[in-house]
Amino acid sequence: MTSSVARRDGLDTAEARGKICAVAMECLRDMQDCVSAYPALFSARPLGATVFSGVALAHAFGSPDATAKELRMATRFTLWGFAADWLLDYVASSAEEINAIVAGCARVGRGGAPDPDMPLECLLAELRDELAARPHWSELRRVWAEHLDRYLSANAREWTWKTAHAAGDGAALPTFEQYLANADNIGASLVNVSHWTYTDAVATAEEMDRLAEVSAQAQQALRLLNDLASHARDVEWGDLNSLMLGLGPAEVTRRAEELIARCDEMCEELALRFPEPAAYLRRQVGHNVGFYGTTDYWGTR
Repeated sequence: MTSSVARRDGLDTAEARGKICAVAMECLRDMQDCVSAYPALFSARPLGATVFSGVALAHAFGSPDATAKELRMATRFTLWGFAADWLLDYVASSAEEINAIVAGCARVGRGGAPDPDMPLECLLAELRDELAARPHWSELRRVWAEHLDRYLSANAREWTWKTAHAAGDGAALPTFEQYLANADNIGASLVNVSHWTYTDAVATAEEMDRLAEVSAQAQQALRLLNDLASHARDVEWGDLNSLMLGLGPAEVTRRAEELIARCDEMCEELALRFPEPAAYLRRQVGHNVGFYGTTDYWGTR
């Protein structure tokens, strides 16, 4: 898989790359402040320098004209997603624990107070309150809450599938299409909606729904790119992966390429009304095509 995003955006000059790396460093400093404020949430070994630097670079290259301040919500919400993923995928050991995490975060998403003993809820509440201060929050709150619920539900669903896979219960596993339809569990669209709300990219729920429609296509592509890059780690860590559902690497690659091509077409249309969000999604996919061709975001256990 290849991408011409860098050439189209002029990111192939040394000056442009230097500026982006400088913004990435500023993003990294801000994320370190967030980690320092919630040490218990980021104490697990995989939630370290590999994750933080990867997130900072991804967002800086994905938004080459943005400042670190403008990327604050995207980077911090991505950090929140990694922490949530760790708790839901690797710490929780029962459906009851999963349901408690999901219910607590959903309550916060609806405006409730966080449990002070649950740092995942506390950080979510902090981010929610920053979004609530934006001028179009009253219009966009519904879309944001829906994407949070979709993220939480998708993770709970995948935990059930992963548990069935570990038990050898093939009958309870999803089809490839069901697995792909559950791509909200990676949180890309939740981060995107949060970022667009924070940066005032749109003013109405209908406009955000349109951006989210294209984001969902990009998110499915990222799901498969991640699977191709992380299959060996997923086997070692006991995760579920599309390559465990009867498809080989060539077929998953083909499906990813189809999704990327379709996303590019949708971005062409989206750019007529929303040029910056369309470019943002193109760069997000293009960056990850290159990134996942070599590694993934997680550190070692």
